[in-house]
Amino acid sequence: MSEPLGIDALLERVRHGYRRVEPRAAHEAAEAGTALLVDIRYAALRERDGVIPGALVVERNELEWRLDPQGSHRLPEATDHDLRVVVVCDEGYASSLAAESLHRLGLHRATDLIGGFQAWRAAGLPVAVA
Repeated sequence: MSEPLGIDALLERVRHGYRRVEPRAAHEAAEAGTALLVDIRYAALRERDGVIPGALVVERNELEWRLDPQGSHRLPEATDHDLRVVVVCDEGYASSLAAESLHRLGLHRATDLIGGFQAWRAAGLPVAVA
């Protein structure tokens, strides 16, 4: 049996599998219609801090079921495996693991937002009341 990896090492390994995006680049891609922003934060954080206008809210425990283009519980936005998804969590940690999980489902363009919602807000990008 091998030594446990640890979360920091796991995050580093996972993040080498795709290119993460900065808040302004994510905003531009969403505005251009070339990326779907998916907010996986739980309700209390959205209520406390607000939401990204136009982002699809899918809590983390439902993400794979809602975005799998072949899944029986998929959302209409889950059109195909070429969909560019930018996963947003609070600070950019859980979103990395979520993006890796989407890769395993064949969503090869899935990525996550560096710094999460907090970096989005700090960059002065649009935020709406939940």
